[in-house]
Amino acid sequence: MNVAVRSFAKINLGLYIGAARADGYHDLRTVYRTIALHDVIRLSVGRGSGIEIVCDDSRVPLDSSNTCYRVAELVLKELDVKSRVTVEIEKRLPVQGGLGAASSNGVSTMIGLERALKTKLSPAVRLRIAAEVGSDLPLFLVGGTVLGVGRGEEVYPLPDLPPLPIVIVTPEVGVSTAQAFADWDALVKSGAELRSAGRTNASAPTRDWTGADARRSIARRSIARRSIDRLTRFGGSDRLFEVGCLLSSWLTDSNNSGSPNTGASAKGGSRAGKLLSDLVRTGIENDFEKVVFPQYPELRDIKGALERAGSKYASLSGSGSTLYGLFRSHADAAKAASRLQRQGVKAVATSTLTRQNYWKKILD
Repeated sequence: MNVAVRSFAKINLGLYIGAARADGYHDLRTVYRTIALHDVIRLSVGRGSGIEIVCDDSRVPLDSSNTCYRVAELVLKELDVKSRVTVEIEKRLPVQGGLGAASSNGVSTMIGLERALKTKLSPAVRLRIAAEVGSDLPLFLVGGTVLGVGRGEEVYPLPDLPPLPIVIVTPEVGVSTAQAFADWDALVKSGAELRSAGRTNASAPTRDWTGADARRSIARRSIARRSIDRLTRFGGSDRLFEVGCLLSSWLTDSNNSGSPNTGASAKGGSRAGKLLSDLVRTGIENDFEKVVFPQYPELRDIKGALERAGSKYASLSGSGSTLYGLFRSHADAAKAASRLQRQGVKAVATSTLTRQNYWKKILD
């Protein structure tokens, strides 16, 4: 039996990194949103045994390291089924792009196998297999607006937010997530060392500067100190608790009623407009930008280009290299994408997906 499954992408609305754990991972806090861009997974099941991965993109592994292969292997083992499985991946999403493409491909393989084999795994087994294969897979078993904690694999469906117009930019550069985490650890370590050195040298004599030089020096030290303090003044769990408060502030409305922030208009204004205003006001950000942008300054430039094109909120997705901008209307997003394309930037206008539409479209 042959089955085709859409494999939708995600973005991160904020991503905060906590302390490294004993298992080598980091505790995270993030809000995932599924979006309408997708790959296509075509899956066939027949007599025999073995798993074959087919893809025209040379960057996609075709062996047992492929996410689709690992998921198919675990599903067949769980169901105690012996079959020949072929998974064809039609790549439309970037590799190492921060959109969760490989993870989504894996979950779509699971859904396709269930359909091809005319059976269904229990929700608990689905989640166990997904979490075993990778941190981002479980979110694609939920869809829509999803809170991710732990290493990102512990997911909770949030009250769904309305569709938001969005521009996705996919630069021709791949960012290694493992390297980004290593760079983050080095940044936190150097920040702690600098902070410690600052206390040690607090009484050291200073250069006798006056005027503009002195003011610039003081300003630079003040900015550096604030940045270091933000990274090191809390323990990992304390910092993520503070982040939880930020996310809670954004996800509930601004009048302190405690009801979910669905972007509903207060006085006839735009639902998306209110949601974006609350997002900007709360100051939610992606920690990876602190280490990825210095390594890839062109990505920082693209974020600036998105903002100049009218984005109300722009960010790196995951560890990158994909960036996105949220807009108040589809017309604004389309205009911005055209403007960026004329500047030589690979940009496309699309929309976020609600949970209902995610599951409606995945097998259409």
